[in-house]
Amino acid sequence: MREAMFYERLEGNLVKCNLCSHRCRIPDSKRGVCGVRENRDGTLYSLVYGRAVAQAVDPIEKKPLFHFYPGSRIFSIATVGCNFRCLNCQNYDISQMPREYGSIIGESLPPEEVVEKAKRYGCRSIAYTYTEPTVFFEYAYETAKLASKEGIKNVFVTNGYITEEALRELAPYLDAANIDLKGFSEEFYRKVCGARLEPVLESIKLHRELGIWVEVTTLIIPTLNDSEEVLKGIAEFISGVGEDIPWHVSRFYPAYKLIDLPPTPLETLRKAREIGLEAGLKYVYQGNVPGEGESTYCHECGELLVQRYGYQVLLNKIEDSRCPYCGAKVAGVWSD
Repeated sequence: MREAMFYERLEGNLVKCNLCSHRCRIPDSKRGVCGVRENRDGTLYSLVYGRAVAQAVDPIEKKPLFHFYPGSRIFSIATVGCNFRCLNCQNYDISQMPREYGSIIGESLPPEEVVEKAKRYGCRSIAYTYTEPTVFFEYAYETAKLASKEGIKNVFVTNGYITEEALRELAPYLDAANIDLKGFSEEFYRKVCGARLEPVLESIKLHRELGIWVEVTTLIIPTLNDSEEVLKGIAEFISGVGEDIPWHVSRFYPAYKLIDLPPTPLETLRKAREIGLEAGLKYVYQGNVPGEGESTYCHECGELLVQRYGYQVLLNKIEDSRCPYCGAKVAGVWSD
């Protein structure tokens, strides 16, 4: 256990957690929405510090990050727990374990060892991913500080529900984030995710303001968030924050509590990509469909710059962050 950051002690051994936008008020001996932060006699503790339930070496494209050291390796870690309860969660067995079963599992993997493994496996960066990294903030924060000293970059793959105060504390050590923008209505977020939309929108803006490289992912779920109105709203919001923010529109496959819905039609993904480009976004990618909509083209001259297949980079022509054909600057982090 580790005493939590970002909480207030209230009367009667009650505590208020200020790590995510739920801002849970937690009675003594109870846990927050995430299931991994517990009030013990008026002190809030993280139950997952240094307890990794998953670790792996991934291609950075799997996060997905397409404009951040493409073709590089990233060392990924996660603990159990999540502050959302998405009906379509692919990792529900670990994300929802504390909430549904009360279990906290994981092998000891202290921050120093995470950094050592990242170096050993030739990883350019570390991803805090698979579940929601905000809920294991203290673990990620200490690891990120050590990694930064070693020249290793840090990446959050996140639902964007972190509070402003927590993000500002982390920002000096956080280099990139892929943020899910799961829908574009409060009703969708309430019913499908157990959360609210507005904090996510504000979080995307704040990441950008703090100089963190941002890419956004929307998993397009048939009948729930696949209307042209919704997709246009998402695309226009992202474009308003930054036209150079890559938007990944990904294919849904039946999972968890949405097993009765079909996979996203490819035509829907193609339409979403068109909508994004029409909204002014320079880079829109189709996800979970190897061989289609994955490559990067110059937004000025249209030439192929980065060719991808699945999680593989087959070709990268970008030089000094510019298109070699017309000299246009290509947004992203391509080298040190």
